Amino acid sequence: MFLVSVKRLWDKAQHNAFTDLVRFQERWWCVFREGEKHVSPDGALRVITSSDGETWESAALLQSATEDLRDGKLSVTSDGRLLLIGAGTPASSRSYHQTYAWFSENGYDWSAPIPIGERNYWLWRVVWHEGVGYGVGYFTNRLSGNARLYRTTDGIDFKPLVCELFTEGYPNETGLLFLPDQTALILLRRDPVSGRPNSAAHAVLGMAHPPYTQWTWRDTGVRIGGPCMIMLPDGRIVAAVRLYDGATRTSLCWVNPAAGELTEALTLPSGGDTSYAGMVWHDDLLWISYYSSHEAKTTIYLAKVRLAPDLRSSR
Repeated sequence: MFLVSVKRLWDKAQHNAFTDLVRFQERWWCVFREGEKHVSPDGALRVITSSDGETWESAALLQSATEDLRDGKLSVTSDGRLLLIGAGTPASSRSYHQTYAWFSENGYDWSAPIPIGERNYWLWRVVWHEGVGYGVGYFTNRLSGNARLYRTTDGIDFKPLVCELFTEGYPNETGLLFLPDQTALILLRRDPVSGRPNSAAHAVLGMAHPPYTQWTWRDTGVRIGGPCMIMLPDGRIVAAVRLYDGATRTSLCWVNPAAGELTEALTLPSGGDTSYAGMVWHDDLLWISYYSSHEAKTTIYLAKVRLAPDLRSSR
């Protein structure tokens, strides 16, 4: 794979970070957090849009008078609405996290925030499969770790499907993907438990078949952040992650589910405070939103990547 182009999308706030990207009603929609710092009480979710991926405009700014809003994720519901989820934590105290949902018919006008899931289980993203939305929520107290798998049919009522999905180390951010044969994959970030710096910190790759209640896990041997996964038309799987070995960077990696392996394929222009990508396959290109501070200020970027043919298919 090779980089076709990369451009700056947004840098108007002091800190612009944590992106996601989707196609909705023949337009591009990108969401990210803007605020004074990486963690600050003024965190808000900015939604920007474009008809061509070149010229972008602000569509909405979702704010809270009492909470730092973080890590917005976009999806299109089974009934054709745009769903945005993100977590809020009090500006005065980071004692709890609550995930919220906002709905829109057009991307510009949004509902009031609706609390979803369980308090202190940060619902990271929602992926829709055959009319059902699935998402992994992780316990936000780093003294102990647990991730849960939730399901919903309306984007509001999220019920735990697996209450103890993964409990080793401190599991948190996830990429979730459903394959054509109904297999589900989860790429799960794992960090050391607070107070136990030598506890496991490698990402794990989980696999399950319907009804997605029994999971097998493989240690990837790699530490990651901000995972996002996509399946290409030829069946290959790509993950966008932050890598920590050597210089911190945002990279695209091939995912081998059978072996539980991540293989770095392309480093995007990035460094420092970076990652948290959104990915869409469109017009034979992989479009990737992400953020980075390699040009001094944390900025939102859009990269386009062209992929070489899978040589395995011609052997």
